Amino acid sequence: MVNFFHDLSPVYQALLATLFTWGVTMLGASIVFFFKEVKKGIMDALLGFSAGVMIAASFWSLLSPAIEMAQNMQMIACLIVFLGFFSGGLLLFLGDKIYDFCSKRQKKDSSVATTSRLKRCLMLVFSITLHNIPEGLVVGVAFGSLAYHLEGATLASALTLALGIGLQNFPEGSAVSLPLRREGLSRKKAFFFGQLSGFVEPISAVIGAILVLKIQSLLPFLLAFAAGAMIYVVVEELIPESQTNKKKDLMALFTLIGFSIMMILDVALG
Repeated sequence: MVNFFHDLSPVYQALLATLFTWGVTMLGASIVFFFKEVKKGIMDALLGFSAGVMIAASFWSLLSPAIEMAQNMQMIACLIVFLGFFSGGLLLFLGDKIYDFCSKRQKKDSSVATTSRLKRCLMLVFSITLHNIPEGLVVGVAFGSLAYHLEGATLASALTLALGIGLQNFPEGSAVSLPLRREGLSRKKAFFFGQLSGFVEPISAVIGAILVLKIQSLLPFLLAFAAGAMIYVVVEELIPESQTNKKKDLMALFTLIGFSIMMILDVALG
């Protein structure tokens, strides 16, 4: 099995590796099937936990690699990362304002609550999907670089990177499906959208492996862009919603727990 994988082209290696990461996302999203009732206390705790996970992933999985890549490419790292980070948050901010403007033009009726839920669901799915696109690209670049025998580019390092991203995708899958379940979606729909956020990884990984030399110069910006989008959702949606709970201090503790777990995964698995 090892020899079979080793003999594959970098494109197929990247595809198989990200099919694994997508599978872990599915596993995380499937958590919704184990909850018979959606209680506010539990969901607020999970929202706080998800916020911590996304904050940690924004730095260790996105911003830190973006800075390092930009420096290695002799770019102005602070400028590239700032532009990417701010652009990611600004895109969601503009999308939020446009959505609000369109909503105000509609007649106020019983569908207003549904519209608000839909906006929140779309923002959450969109932000996690943005996060997964550059992660898939990174895996594709890691395997694509093997064909050029670059310094430090080994099959073991590429596999370790894919494993680390896969482990991170488990809480990310639940970070989508569980809040969507709370917003009123059925378990099947919440699971579908939760796993769908990881579907982009195999696609972007193949693109990254094929266009490794060209796409690599864009990676610092894309990584920072995804981080900005994630932080915007955390500040705008997840943390404020979790703090509507009467036990605000306990919800904050769950945010710390989520951050700590993702930090340990990122640092330990590099």
